[in-house]
Amino acid sequence: MKKVFLSVLAATFLTLGVQQANAQTPYRTALGLGIDLGDGETLFGPQIKHSFGGANAGNAQVLFGDNITVLGVDYSYNRQFPGTNGLGWYVGVGPQLAFVDHGGYWHDDRWDDDDHVDFAIRPAAGLEYKIPSAPIAFHFDWKPWWNLSHNSNFEPARFTLGFKFTLK
Repeated sequence: MKKVFLSVLAATFLTLGVQQANAQTPYRTALGLGIDLGDGETLFGPQIKHSFGGANAGNAQVLFGDNITVLGVDYSYNRQFPGTNGLGWYVGVGPQLAFVDHGGYWHDDRWDDDDHVDFAIRPAAGLEYKIPSAPIAFHFDWKPWWNLSHNSNFEPARFTLGFKFTLK
């Protein structure tokens, strides 16, 4: 009898786990404001996140700062924490283009133009909370900047905050 009970209990937990793993993200599409901060300049701009079904989602943003504009897209793998009603985690990665315009200046008797475009890869790991009774979601993540061009470097101390209005 004990073996039958343990088998039924294990099957129940396995079934609940599979149902939880197949659960959709709490919304289909969200529009909002992204804030990119940490070491260096703080950037602000619009963003959109769209769930492609299951755990897969894409995020696109345009961020603005002094003399810089960043265009980026990210893929993310999203999961809800069981029993939390709106709190989830995600990991992802995506390419970013930074258009830097420092303007020109005279240096050593010549005109120096420091405008350039940087290409970067940005991994992300974060938390997202969708308020169950309202069409509002928030996220916070660690999103380091790995510049692969023009003075290549890795900046680990970068984070993003997001405030979104969710659509179904």
